Amino acid sequence: MKVLLFSFVLGLLVASQGEAQTDASQLTGRWKSHYTAADNIEKITEGGPFHTFLRYMKFDEENGTALFQFYFKEDGECRGDYTTGTKDGDVYSFQYAGHTEFQVVRVENNALLADVINVDEHGKETQLVQLFGIGDDVGPKCKEEFYNMVREKGIPEENILNFIDQDDCPEEWEKK
Repeated sequence: MKVLLFSFVLGLLVASQGEAQTDASQLTGRWKSHYTAADNIEKITEGGPFHTFLRYMKFDEENGTALFQFYFKEDGECRGDYTTGTKDGDVYSFQYAGHTEFQVVRVENNALLADVINVDEHGKETQLVQLFGIGDDVGPKCKEEFYNMVREKGIPEENILNFIDQDDCPEEWEKK
């Protein structure tokens, strides 16, 4: 446990170095979805491709890959799934719900703020902002940064969904 905590603190230290290149592999571990906002609300409501409950992110800097494990709900039942992507610069690209680009914007304490762009199979682009946490609380400062980024992107605040309060999927991820 101490090694995991040290690795996370080291990752935060690297992330706080401004121009220094962040080693995303330091962010590998258990994460949970807290809040998601999208300019197309249908993408994040139940049944939408981004109505997901994250459980784990793995960033492999050496190979330039990422793995996300998550749950989605189908007929009220939690179903496990995953997606893998490749790194180009500081953006991870996934073939999920079309083409999706994921960029870590900020890591602080126990929270990760991400900027996501999805272009679906029909060419429709959706802007998303996501806030993930290691535990069940990310703190008011991280929530404020999330809301600021949502406003900067021009996403209406009514298009923000609280995922942490509706997450009743198993803590441990399993593919179903």
